[in-house]
Amino acid sequence: MTTDKAALPYRPGAGVMLINQEGKVFVAQRLDSTLEAWQMPQGGLDEGEDPEDGALRELEEETGIRRDQVEVIARAPEALLYDLPDDLVGKLWKGKWRGQRQHWFLCRFLGRDEDVDIETEHPEFRAWKWADPETLPAMIVPFKRKLYEDVLHAFRAWLA
Repeated sequence: MTTDKAALPYRPGAGVMLINQEGKVFVAQRLDSTLEAWQMPQGGLDEGEDPEDGALRELEEETGIRRDQVEVIARAPEALLYDLPDDLVGKLWKGKWRGQRQHWFLCRFLGRDEDVDIETEHPEFRAWKWADPETLPAMIVPFKRKLYEDVLHAFRAWLA
């Protein structure tokens, strides 16, 4: 296992920017962090998994929101990257990755707030809320800030 970040590949991943009828974005706080940081549903793709399928799988696994409760509106035109901070390289994901290369999808939530259930089989979140899109970069852990700015830029036309 190397801790030379430049020698490590990016983990394939996907994420969902889920918006409700008011145009607010779903964010949640991770169970494994005491930071006041919030994030959108996201995670790694399984070997050979279609990015849209993976994004919707992650959304359901993390929030209880089923595929039939969302409408996919758009896909970011290119994969977006983030690097782990140096102190986490070698510690997360068994030391195999330097960060993630994520495919992002903008989805509209067709359900009701009562349909959200973060107490899933393998819970990842301790709290959730709807947030204004422009507040996202300030809410995320600093090493993902640029990623969230890129996601906002990719979906700006639909968020206006």
